[in-house]
Amino acid sequence: MNQQQPKRVAAIATVYHRHSHADVIVSKIFEGFLHDGKEFPRMRLVSMFVDQFPDSDLSRGFAKKHNFTIYDSIERAITLGRKEVAVDGVLLIGEHGKYPTNARGQVLYPRRRFFEETAAVFARYRRSVPVFTDKHLAATWNDAKWMYDRARELHVPFMAGSSVPVTWRRPALRIQRGAELTEAVQIGYGPFEGYGFHALEALQCLVERRRGGETGVRAVTCLQGEEMWRAMDRGVFSRELLEAGMALVPAHANGDFRKLTAKARDAGVFVIEYRDGFKGAVAMLNGWIHEGDGGGFLCAVRERGQAKPRATHFYLQQPDPFAHFAYQLRAIDSLVNTGHAPYPVERTLLTTGILDAVMVSKSERNRRVETPHLDFRYQATDWPFATDPVPKPIKR
Repeated sequence: MNQQQPKRVAAIATVYHRHSHADVIVSKIFEGFLHDGKEFPRMRLVSMFVDQFPDSDLSRGFAKKHNFTIYDSIERAITLGRKEVAVDGVLLIGEHGKYPTNARGQVLYPRRRFFEETAAVFARYRRSVPVFTDKHLAATWNDAKWMYDRARELHVPFMAGSSVPVTWRRPALRIQRGAELTEAVQIGYGPFEGYGFHALEALQCLVERRRGGETGVRAVTCLQGEEMWRAMDRGVFSRELLEAGMALVPAHANGDFRKLTAKARDAGVFVIEYRDGFKGAVAMLNGWIHEGDGGGFLCAVRERGQAKPRATHFYLQQPDPFAHFAYQLRAIDSLVNTGHAPYPVERTLLTTGILDAVMVSKSERNRRVETPHLDFRYQATDWPFATDPVPKPIKR
């Protein structure tokens, strides 16, 4: 029996150096999920467009070694220089590289440009194929919503987001769809915007499973300094849930977390008011949390009728093979081969909108930002997260 030929994909990347997102996602297509040459996705990389070529560039060497072509435009990468969409899927990796930052602290990666040029090719040749775009859709809500709407106009199977929702959970917290969740507190760390997005995706992949599904967000506030903890004392978000998550943090500084984080410039709490009354918060505990073993993304949830909250650590395997990205690539592989997104792009549309509102609040003296544009619904799916043994680190 003949096996199905791997789907041909193009990758559009900002930059391709060791441990960039292009490396930890795209390299797995031709080196294997664990960079060991043993198990591969059902895809074959045939072309790339790379926006920047630093001295550390890997793309040109990999192109020679693995027989794909680097083109000088996004259109040519998708058409392979012909007058047709000549690939079965497109991966947009708009992360890393030297790009400007706006006054709100948002890095202006060319994610909308990458998608806009891709969509223009689909429209010109009247054929759309599945598209994955890495991390949040764009820095700003307007660009993100434009991308979402354009994908729907062109009937593009569209998927986006972080690798954190599909990584290991310790313990393996599963939220049944329809659970009566009432509140959740997510812990994060690292670069405020870039890792704040990962924290939001971790939170959202759990809370979207509550009874009634996702209904959107009414308002967002970014708190910093002492006000983070004064708000906690007032019950704006739950100290019990925060401490349930903190109990699982793999490594942290000695000392009072309140004092350490209040002094840290890039610490903060995102207060998220959901439209159905659900309470959500993200505590970026920079100044107290250390990356430690497996990173610092943790979440605690409260479910009606349960005496104690449940918490989990979203465990990130690092360094190489950065196996949590292998589980993201498995989802991309499913998207390209089935033409259906394994989990809803609306999750990332919502987290992108929340993060944009957080950055507005942060830049405008931590004011409460109403978000009428985040009034939309979606339902969660049951795409699995990692549960098999965590692979050992390797040398590449």
